[in-house]
Amino acid sequence: MNLKQIEAFVKVANNRSFSQTAKELYLTQPTISAHISALEEELGVQLFVRTTKGVRVTEEGKKLYLYARQMTELEENIKTLFQKRGEDEASSQQVVIAASTIPAQYLVPKILAEYNKLYSNVQFRVTETDSAGVIEEVQNHTIDIGFTGSILDKRSCSYLSFYEDELLIVTPNLPRFRKMEKEKMAQRPDWILQEAIIMREYGSGTRRETEKRLRRLGIDLSGMNVVANMSSPEAIIRSVKSGIGITFISRLAAQEAIQAGEVLAFPLPRENSHRRIYMVCNPHYPLPRAVKQLIRLVKKMYTPQNGTPLTEGAEARDSSADAEGFSRTEISASEEETSSFSMSASEQMG
Repeated sequence: MNLKQIEAFVKVANNRSFSQTAKELYLTQPTISAHISALEEELGVQLFVRTTKGVRVTEEGKKLYLYARQMTELEENIKTLFQKRGEDEASSQQVVIAASTIPAQYLVPKILAEYNKLYSNVQFRVTETDSAGVIEEVQNHTIDIGFTGSILDKRSCSYLSFYEDELLIVTPNLPRFRKMEKEKMAQRPDWILQEAIIMREYGSGTRRETEKRLRRLGIDLSGMNVVANMSSPEAIIRSVKSGIGITFISRLAAQEAIQAGEVLAFPLPRENSHRRIYMVCNPHYPLPRAVKQLIRLVKKMYTPQNGTPLTEGAEARDSSADAEGFSRTEISASEEETSSFSMSASEQMG
């Protein structure tokens, strides 16, 4: 005896028809007959009598009907309970996010604002930390999803690149730097060593990407005149405006000061200055419905249709990528430079 047989029995008893029951359950009439025959054989009784006017329930069938109806109602109640729970999951749960400084301050607020236009009753708890802190939170499954500017753990975390930022050298708006800008002198990397430098704090994705690119330029980090390490992009920009030194910073963080003419911006000499911003999750745990909705929204917001990618090509996708587009593949340097979901910082900032 199983629920499909019980459901067929109740439907036939209600409809007084095998053919009508078959239509309602999207089954063939022989299948309905087989369900009823199996019940009759197991119980050792006849449940229906066929007449010229249709089907009549026997006395034994009436006894079974009382319990069978309760079983089908209980089944419906269970389905309704968990269906409602699933529907309410996205509208009543708390979504916990950890984000490194740049996405936390310049991307996540806009994303959550768009999300709240589409879905209600979702409470977000956002923690700002450095990229290393985000990855640790993801590994420990103390958050639902993270936003970071670096790939640090390729084995236990899944990443999805969705935004293309740009790493810039930002200087005070002083005559000697304006001269460098005019005469293209900043294209030589050696001038960096002659300047006082303000760096992001250790552990930040911006610092990690800066150090990686400087090494490729052959610049000895220990030979740089680092006068300050700061965690706040705003504090760094204010320090640059005050003439304390130059910095390496995200275009997202510097855009307003650049447009206001308060600072000058230079690309990294001989370097691809573009960097990726990623969503990151723990692939060993299922994503809550609200998080899946958030991921789909981010993809929609930052597709090539909504902004022109700065690099060509398509991100290599892995067959192990999950339904939301995350992949646990070992991402090579070339793969990190391309993304099917990226959008330039300059395009978004206008």
